[in-house]
Amino acid sequence: MQLDIATISKKGGRKVNEDACDYLSLPNISCCVLSDGLGGHYGGEIASKLVIDGVLEAFEEASECSGQAIKLLLQKGNNDIIQAQLNNTKLSQMRATAVILIVDKLKKIATWGHVGDSRLYYFQNNQIFIQTHDHSIAQSMIDAGYMRAEDLRSSPTRNQLYAALGDVDDSNYDVAASGVSLKHGDAFLMCSDGWWEYIEETEMESTLNFANTAQDWLEKLEQLVLARGHDKQDNYSAIAVMCKD
Repeated sequence: MQLDIATISKKGGRKVNEDACDYLSLPNISCCVLSDGLGGHYGGEIASKLVIDGVLEAFEEASECSGQAIKLLLQKGNNDIIQAQLNNTKLSQMRATAVILIVDKLKKIATWGHVGDSRLYYFQNNQIFIQTHDHSIAQSMIDAGYMRAEDLRSSPTRNQLYAALGDVDDSNYDVAASGVSLKHGDAFLMCSDGWWEYIEETEMESTLNFANTAQDWLEKLEQLVLARGHDKQDNYSAIAVMCKD
């Protein structure tokens, strides 16, 4: 299986881009990772960069597509942030979200994991088949029946997280219980909150349906982000992955 991968990360209307994303493709396996340094926590741009560098370095040393591998990579990102906190007291409050995708191109399987409100969407037949669950106060309110799902994007608590990398407690990591079998036409979208807040899930599906490449898909989606974010636009980042035989 071949992967068409594209990335984008921009600062939007902010002075600093606290998002980061990248990927590493080896002959038979690939790893994509996206991280959002939490706004309001000094060193957010440092935290997200630590996550990207640490995860891809660890993946290159031990490349495996499994839930256990995802958990170890999340722990690697967490440990690197905590170590930086200990080395510099100014960075003691920095935190970051993370979402990681690993695709075994030879076995045609994929698995993923995340912490925070950076998301992964898995598409089959140009429709969302699986979506990750935010570790946010707003999502908890939806789960408890105190808020409607359609109100999440406008909720004042949508960005208030109860889990992130940089905390000693790593029990809130969400890792896919088992890998999914991939087929031609499957796709993934990984993105920070500055991206998904401005794009409805139905729009992700419709733009995918008319996109020829991963880069084309991201460009179509970015037009929606820019049209709606204006000068208050948060940092926004995304990774698109298209699976092809």
